[in-house]
Amino acid sequence: MKAKMSYEAFCDAVEKVLKNYPEGTTWTQVRKDAKLSQKWPNNKWVRRMDEDIGLIREVVKGQTIWRLGK
Repeated sequence: MKAKMSYEAFCDAVEKVLKNYPEGTTWTQVRKDAKLSQKWPNNKWVRRMDEDIGLIREVVKGQTIWRLGK
């Protein structure tokens, strides 16, 4: 059984990927680049990242785009 990822490790992985996409990208791309196993992100963690790393999620042309705040 694979060990579960901690919030800190997840947050660091997402932030590292998003730094490569200043205009933002989709969760699917974040998951692929960070080699994350979960199909969908933990909603509590995502909301926590709004404050912790300035995560912004916005719908653009029907897709939710993730990016870091300025």
